[in-house]
Amino acid sequence: MKNQSKFLLVLALISVIFSCKKGVNSTSNKGEIITKSFEVGAWISINKENSIEVYKTQFLKLKNSGIDELFVNTNADPVLLSKIVPLAEAAGLKTHAWMFTLNRPGDPIALQHPEWYAVSRNGESCYDTRPYVDYYQWLCPNREESRNHVLSLVSKLADVPGISSVHLDYIRFPDIFLPIGLLPKYNLVQDEELPEFDYCYCEVCISQFEEMHHKNPSAIKNIDLDIEWRQFRLNSVSNVVRDAYSIVTNKGKLLTAAVFPYPQMASYMVRQSWDKWEIDTVHPMLYHNFYEEELDWIGFATGQGIRDLKGKNTSLKPGVFVPSISPNEIASVFEMAINNDARGITFFDANALTDAHLDAIKKACLSLKK
Repeated sequence: MKNQSKFLLVLALISVIFSCKKGVNSTSNKGEIITKSFEVGAWISINKENSIEVYKTQFLKLKNSGIDELFVNTNADPVLLSKIVPLAEAAGLKTHAWMFTLNRPGDPIALQHPEWYAVSRNGESCYDTRPYVDYYQWLCPNREESRNHVLSLVSKLADVPGISSVHLDYIRFPDIFLPIGLLPKYNLVQDEELPEFDYCYCEVCISQFEEMHHKNPSAIKNIDLDIEWRQFRLNSVSNVVRDAYSIVTNKGKLLTAAVFPYPQMASYMVRQSWDKWEIDTVHPMLYHNFYEEELDWIGFATGQGIRDLKGKNTSLKPGVFVPSISPNEIASVFEMAINNDARGITFFDANALTDAHLDAIKKACLSLKK
């Protein structure tokens, strides 16, 4: 026990000396040198069965390897989160409260209200008929009760002392189109908008749309070409983000989100227009292998997202999928992020980072400090 304590103390001292949080220099149009912060993060899901000592050791190891911030999933449990935040703080890590937002699998409160769930174009509810995978249980963003439930979770997480932001994930509709690289896994061909993956057609959504546009989306021919119906869904998600932003800013916290790659793709695939949101930071999930793209696509998608955010006070930190990136490619990922004016990189997920990955991250961080 004494040896373990000494080990943790040494790691803590090292983490104080080495931090990957750094400034990246760029030149303004007036020739001035501008230094912007660049942070490296990782998503991590907390296992309640693990001891505190496990996370103390892991967090210090991550910090010593160049990680600056953690996006912590506690299944929206503020009590568990309040136990994790001090451990991250002790290691010198910034903590974000990562939550599943409109996709709420196994939510004990929501499950008592079957009417809260999103309904597909063929009339099936996510309450008992789930698209693609069993953990897809999506709530309707327009029904007042389900929306208020989600926002209450946002509020409770924002109350946890020490967190930097509430981090929204699954803040969208179910995938109307899967990434092309995932289609063989589900034995699917998606060359049109299939009704079993098209949401939401519940009575509330239909009623609100009819009141606004005087037509029933269920009766529209070529529904995938109806711009008003698509915009209605985009606005439905954006309205939840707007309300969440108001809640967290009133509590002195930031709002961040994991989003789909650049806005045009996000709008097309999952009804998500994140370039229109009032939000502090977005983390596009640039999992290039999902889309059968090469590594340099990360740079393209990062640059496109930055251009789409031009004029907005929103920073962008690309998210990358650890199993698809070798340690030898880490330096290239850093270079692409920095060259496209990103404010950091986020890895999915912390538990997938091998010692070789962590060594490469540390080297990349140190090279940027020179």
